[in-house]
Parts: sequence; structure tokens; C-alpha cells
Amino acid sequence: MINYTLYNADCRQGIKTLADSSIDFIVTDPPYFIDGMDDNWNDKTLARKSAKSGVIGGLPVGMKFDRSQGENLQRFLEPLCKEFIRVLKPGGFCIIFSQGRLYHRTAMALDLAGFEIRDLLGWKYEGQAKAFSQTHFIRKDKTLSEKEKQQLIEELDGWKTPQLKPQIEPMTLGQKPKEGTFVENWRKYHVGLVNTKETLDGRFPGTLMDVPKSVRQSETDTKIEHLTVKPVRLIAHLIRMFTLEGQTVLDPFTGSGSHGVAALRNNRNFIGFEIEKKYYDIADERFRNLLTIGFAISAKYNPSIKPARS
Repeated sequence: MINYTLYNADCRQGIKTLADSSIDFIVTDPPYFIDGMDDNWNDKTLARKSAKSGVIGGLPVGMKFDRSQGENLQRFLEPLCKEFIRVLKPGGFCIIFSQGRLYHRTAMALDLAGFEIRDLLGWKYEGQAKAFSQTHFIRKDKTLSEKEKQQLIEELDGWKTPQLKPQIEPMTLGQKPKEGTFVENWRKYHVGLVNTKETLDGRFPGTLMDVPKSVRQSETDTKIEHLTVKPVRLIAHLIRMFTLEGQTVLDPFTGSGSHGVAALRNNRNFIGFEIEKKYYDIADERFRNLLTIGFAISAKYNPSIKPARS
């Protein structure tokens, strides 16, 4: 029987309770440190921003670049990545979702913790264009005459801030150094190799994974209201590619529970941490719903490590 343990806790404290070399695979989607998506994540504030603009914009109007976002992300991830490499079995893989222009910070955090950066993976999807026209700024410029404004507007027709329509979300693939050869490590820990029979399209698995966005996976699933939810199909593909049935998957940022659903549906054990009570409850409901459709799951709960923010 597979089991899951779901903690209503801050993973930065909770992960320290996990034993060394006890996890087979980590796949997680941490805060991206853009527009309030950081270690002070406030769901209500982000929802207001989304309702106002229709998207969560990663940059202020006019594409003002903020270098501190990447610096803060790396600073946040570095101690976590040290815990990741501690709890993973030798040869175990860690996949962290990121944001296009901050991917290198995620990779550096893993690299500095001792992971071998094996590859850049990409989730391909159809995003929403966010580039800004300069017309509004030109019209407000008091240093220009009306004729100059019109000429400049015509000159910049179609020219916008450097934000191409997002169609890929990068993932860093890190591997904890193995013990001995690939075969020796496999015989001892049964991790460290990739299942190339796992495929999304019938072909040899590739680094680019084309999976449509989805906020509801089945009729028995809960309607998901989370700003950064990932498709269960995508996570299930990753889990089947890097683990065997009966092994344990960890997601320190469980959110609405898609990673846990993918693990449990594919007969993997799951450990998750979620600091927000709202999403902890959603994930809990999704996992419980699996019980109603015949999954043999043993549930474990431990909300006592640290109270979640309300």
C-alpha cells in the first residue's frame, strides 16, 4: 500500500525532520520571487493583482528590470537545495520549475549545493503575451511636440518591451552524485537512471514537454484555484521517467497538490509541505478523493511543525 504524508508547515523547517537519503525524487515548483511570489507569498494580494490585470505580470510597466529578484530567489533556494541533496538517495534526481529569466539562479542554487546539473527541461504551453506598447508613455511625454509624438508612435508601431509571449517554463534537472558506476548505484538505491520507455508522444522522451494547461484533471478532482498550478499529466510523466513504483516523491511546495496526485495515481509514495492552509486543504481534499476511486492509500497528517498563515 502506498502512503502520503502532508504537512501544513513551512518546508524550510519541516524538511529538516526528514532522514538522510530517504527520498527517491524531488519535483517542486517554488516561489519565483516575482510580483509578490516570494517567501512572503500572500494569496489575497496576488489574487487582486491577477483580477486587475488579467495576468500576474513579472515586471513593472515599461519592463523595469529588477536584479534583486534573482538574487533573492537564489538566496532563498540555496539552504533548501542543501537539504534536498541531504534527503535524496545517491543518484536521485531533483527537478525545480523556474521562470525564464531567473532559471540560472535556480541552477546556481542546485550547483552550489553539490548537485550535478544534468539538463534544462521545458514545459511547453501557450501563454499570454505581456509586452507593453510605448504609445502611452510617448503621449505623456511633455518634452515632445504633438507632431513629434505622432511621428514616434508611428515609428514604434509594433515595437514593444522585450517580453515575448511565454511558451516554455524551464525546469532545472539536478542529480545528486551517485556512488560508483550507474549500475552499482542502481543496484543499491534503484535511482540514477532515466526510464526512456516513458513517453508523452510515442517517441524517445525529450527535454521539451508539450502538455496543455489544465486546472481540472478529472470529474472526481477538485476545481483548482491556484495561480501557478501545473498539469498532473506533466508531473506524472516526470515521476514515471525518474522513479519506480513504490518509491517516494517529495514536493516541499505542495500548493494545490498536483504533484501529490500524480505520484499517488502512479503508485508512488508522496511527502508534501504546504504553508498556506487554504492550499493544504485543497491538496488534502484531492488526495482524499483518490480514495473514492479505488486507490489504496494510507494517509498521514502532521500539521504541527509550524502553523500555516491563514
